[in-house]
Amino acid sequence: MRIAIIDLGTNTFNLLVAEISSNHSYKIIFNTKIAVKLGEGGINSGVIAPAPFQRGIDAMKAHCETLKKYNPEKIFAFATSAVRSAKNGNDFVAEIKKQTGIEVNIISGEKEAELIYEGVRQALEIGNEKALVMDIGGGSTEFIICNNEQVFWKHSFDLGVSRMYDFFKHSEPITPQEILKVENYLSEKLQPLFRAVEQHPLDTLIGSSGSFDTFAEMIFCRFDKGKTLENRTSYEFNLEDFYKIHQLIVNAAIDERYKMEGLIEMRVDMIVLASLFTNFILRELKLNKMRLSTYALKEGVLSELTKP
Repeated sequence: MRIAIIDLGTNTFNLLVAEISSNHSYKIIFNTKIAVKLGEGGINSGVIAPAPFQRGIDAMKAHCETLKKYNPEKIFAFATSAVRSAKNGNDFVAEIKKQTGIEVNIISGEKEAELIYEGVRQALEIGNEKALVMDIGGGSTEFIICNNEQVFWKHSFDLGVSRMYDFFKHSEPITPQEILKVENYLSEKLQPLFRAVEQHPLDTLIGSSGSFDTFAEMIFCRFDKGKTLENRTSYEFNLEDFYKIHQLIVNAAIDERYKMEGLIEMRVDMIVLASLFTNFILRELKLNKMRLSTYALKEGVLSELTKP
């Protein structure tokens, strides 16, 4: 059976097409994303503003056009933080249904975390030791303490980079005072995570897709020419390389970031906060390993759909 999965994230609408065989195995045959920035101009006031509302509808129509080539038997669509926290989120979903015929399921932060865990497990061997999965979204960031077998703790925080970008409106480049302000804010909001890590000691961060893909691509461009994420589902970071990239990102103004190799245009504005967030987690939790899973929510949905 051929299926399509659409993940309506806050920053991007991601599409995956897969073939599921009778023995419940699957093969991903197509993967793409469209930058939507659904949170722009309204995320902290709880609305999808008119321009991103229309961009979202246009992105869904574009995905529908793409799907005509693949002709899936079923389409599964899931909306996350920007839609679930918006007063007009249901109107947005209704408009998608009206214009494309696609039924969108708005999922909770808890469900989002579960699906991310399932996706990460498809990409890499977490192992028996506990690790912390981090998925930096536009509207929310999910943290999952887990090993290969189970989830010990999970939480979805309203700390997405689109939300924080709108809230902090930092200078270009960001100033040391602004960095301190962001870190104090994170420190205050992440107390439940700190308490959970005290109960579940760990030393590894697994970054799920998104910004972590970008960190890897930037590292390849500077320190590992010829390497690419193509056909990879995981990657182990050299932390020294990440820290160098981090410094490069936070010291650069937006026009300089546009010229950076490996940094795609749709992440140029929010990568500063994503990098600060990642650096803060590594430092505060004293983690000494960082891995990348190129799989996230949509691959988690695929895993759930193929369970016997």
